[in-house]
Amino acid sequence: MDPLVERAREAAENAYVPYSEYTVGAALRTADGTVYEGCNLENANYSNSLHAEEVAVAEAVKNGHEAFDRIAVTSGARDGVTPCGMCRQTLAEFCDDDLVVVCDEGDGETAEYTLGELIPNTIDVETLQEAGSVED
Repeated sequence: MDPLVERAREAAENAYVPYSEYTVGAALRTADGTVYEGCNLENANYSNSLHAEEVAVAEAVKNGHEAFDRIAVTSGARDGVTPCGMCRQTLAEFCDDDLVVVCDEGDGETAEYTLGELIPNTIDVETLQEAGSVED
């Protein structure tokens, strides 16, 4: 099994999901090989919930990393879950289109995508510059 998927599965075990009972774990590898894990944390109002990928990115950035090359995502259902749109946008803030996204399908099976495949034409600094929202 992919070691990054194993780390994502371990992270999912710590998920706080009293409402949906749908655990998600993520393991994000930095350019230097350091791995940061995240799990989903639900809140009764749902909108304040944190997603596993966001938690992993936040932990990595908090520790001084902003370059990533691979992320694995899993759920307790082992259903091939991919990062949601919000998480894809968060990843796009720090990652190029070639970030490898590994999705756990169970029984040692995975599906792999690039971030560019999952979120083409993302909103980025160039988008904001073209709109006049930020300076060059």
